[in-house]
Amino acid sequence: MTETTVLRGHPGVGPNAEGVALVCDEGFSARYDYDRYTGVISRETHPLFGQSIAGKIVVFRTSKGGVATSWMMLDMVARGTCPAGFIFGRTNPVMVQGAVLADVALMHELEPDPLAAIRTGDSVRMRPAAGVVEVVRKLSNG
Repeated sequence: MTETTVLRGHPGVGPNAEGVALVCDEGFSARYDYDRYTGVISRETHPLFGQSIAGKIVVFRTSKGGVATSWMMLDMVARGTCPAGFIFGRTNPVMVQGAVLADVALMHELEPDPLAAIRTGDSVRMRPAAGVVEVVRKLSNG
């Protein structure tokens, strides 16, 4: 049995994307939190330290970082270590620029709050142009 939740907001950027969610109530910096060679969160004080975010739909409270984000996201895509998509509570223009350059799905300011509506392990479908995220959660039979 499954349960589907739909989140809506203004249009995002990038292609449609699907994947398994990895949710973290902290910010994300492509430069300081992430090893773009391995796809793993590398900052020891980050709650997701040691976990791979490659190919996942990652959900973070906010984005952090400056101009290096753009070329780093492009490099992550080239190496195959980039997440399938980014969902933020709120992001910044530099992260959006990086997603556009690298052609990666990115959305923010969705309702309901993605950090409350999405759980790690949920199946997520992003449709950035439509401003829609569908979250499918498997329910246990117990």
